[in-house]
Amino acid sequence: MKSPGLHEALRLRARIYALIRAFFAERQVLEVETPILSAAGNTEPNIESFSTQFSGHVDAGARERWLRTSPEYPLKRLLAAGVGDCYELGRVFRNGEAGGRHNPEFSMLEWYRVGWDHRRLMHETIELVAATLAMLGRRAEVLIEGYRQLFIDELGLDPAHAPLDELRAPLAGQGIDPAGLTRDDWLDLLLTHKLQPGFPRDRITVIHDYPASQCALARVRPGDPPLAERFELYLGPYELANGYHELNDTAEQRARFEHDNARRRERGQRELPLDANLLAVLGAMPDCAGVALGVERLLMCLAGTDAIADVLAFPFAEA
Repeated sequence: MKSPGLHEALRLRARIYALIRAFFAERQVLEVETPILSAAGNTEPNIESFSTQFSGHVDAGARERWLRTSPEYPLKRLLAAGVGDCYELGRVFRNGEAGGRHNPEFSMLEWYRVGWDHRRLMHETIELVAATLAMLGRRAEVLIEGYRQLFIDELGLDPAHAPLDELRAPLAGQGIDPAGLTRDDWLDLLLTHKLQPGFPRDRITVIHDYPASQCALARVRPGDPPLAERFELYLGPYELANGYHELNDTAEQRARFEHDNARRRERGQRELPLDANLLAVLGAMPDCAGVALGVERLLMCLAGTDAIADVLAFPFAEA
């Protein structure tokens, strides 16, 4: 693939930002800005946060602060305060994530729609991605598929009921160390190693209704099996966006945070402070759906490059 030059990449980013802002202005979704430094960390065990120390007066609050891994928690506090539909386009930070396709500092677009569920929001996400393609004179076909059905159709495996040995079998030649891997880990590996690489580059693929054990911050819909009301959107083989019908049950959210910290303890990771400000108001957050989209991933797809450095002014090694 031909990589974009620096000037071309910068202009493309500027055009995409203008399109995003026009897209939401037309829909009367308010652009907001929230703090980058927080007194709470992200408890998700697979995400590591950067931390820093505040040296000012103790009355200012907690000295240790965490660089946000997403703007999710403050945006939800704004929703609870009655702000309504809103979005933020800004920088986020994840420690340890550096390589050909990852940069520890990157841009995220996150937005929330009051009164919507994940299925309605996934269609708006498709519209936004399609609009960025149209800006460059391109189109993409769209495939919307339930998580369970996708596994059945493509791999002949039922993710809800297949024995663990059957889930492992297609990955036998991948050199994966099975120590400590859970059922969900094997399902994730099947998705990333067997399904995702085969998604056509000119297709938007949306997977929805995940196993309840992969609920993250989504609501769980009862049933047989129960399902997490979330979706992921891919452009070609790249995951661009992750969306949820958002949980607003304070007790359940606290339990999930505490479960995350328990997993951190088991892995020898540091436990992180819970976001008390979020928990204090989560019950007042209206029924809504939210989604986060990685801007660099989108730019990589639009620029036709597999290297994140090609869409950054200065990658981490040169920052």
